[in-house]
Amino acid sequence: MDRDDYPPGVTPASAIVMFDGVCVLCNACAQYLIKYDTESVFTLASMQSPEGQAILQWFGLKTDDFDTLLLVEGRSYYERSEAFIRIFARLPFPWKLLRFLRFVPAAIRNWAYNRIALNRYALFGKFDSCVLPDANNRSRFLVGGNHTQKQRLGDKQT
Repeated sequence: MDRDDYPPGVTPASAIVMFDGVCVLCNACAQYLIKYDTESVFTLASMQSPEGQAILQWFGLKTDDFDTLLLVEGRSYYERSEAFIRIFARLPFPWKLLRFLRFVPAAIRNWAYNRIALNRYALFGKFDSCVLPDANNRSRFLVGGNHTQKQRLGDKQT
């Protein structure tokens, strides 16, 4: 299969978690994945990064609206509660037990997901700019090109 058949920086074996880089909650989730994804199954990417923007464009998704978590696997993507469940299903026990949330109807799961997503800045805060991974975590991120991101992952703006 031709490399152009996949989003930029994505391979058939990729599992890329894309998140809102200015969202405090989203960055906490990225830190959580770095800690508990002990087998490095997932690569992370901020939706605002050049790599994230290229992937969003490839899928024909909005490049200025970051109200969902995305999981990109090869040429497919999953969003909202489906992305959440698929991510946790691939983490070690006990986190993988959350895959049983799949039995809850998607409409109910996504309603709950959307309540948090739409209020995440008010509930958890927002960084002034996207965060950069620190030296210890850089290998976990889809990185390339020039970044305009200024903060280090884990350093909350006051």
